[in-house]
Amino acid sequence: MNTINKEKSCGAIVYRKYHGNTEILLIKHIKSGYWSFPKGHMEEGETEVETALREIFEETSIEVFIDEGFREIVTFSPRRDTFKEVVYFVAKAKNHDFKPQKEEISEIKWVEIGQAPSFLTFDNDKIIVSKAKAFISLMKF
Repeated sequence: MNTINKEKSCGAIVYRKYHGNTEILLIKHIKSGYWSFPKGHMEEGETEVETALREIFEETSIEVFIDEGFREIVTFSPRRDTFKEVVYFVAKAKNHDFKPQKEEISEIKWVEIGQAPSFLTFDNDKIIVSKAKAFISLMKF
């Protein structure tokens, strides 16, 4: 009998306003070489927001304000026996200087939000960016 492993990660589309543009933070994973957003596995007793805050800081050294008004879920199967759910929020960066977590992240960059899809590997991520872009455009801060 096959058992399905369930995994849950949380992260965010981290943005900043820079010279009149909205830029988002992209990270490149060492193992896969894929560009995506900071995220990671939930730990016992954590809320989704706590996981996202911790993972963003661990991977990038950036502290953020999370807006729970934006919550998107992506589901996929990374392996045949695994079902993965990733919860994404929108988060405004408190600081802009990043430092990659050397065990996991090979590169980090701020990218103008309209240019982000050309860097992103997965269609799910491109869809999330377009939803986040619309959400951020309505924000006043």
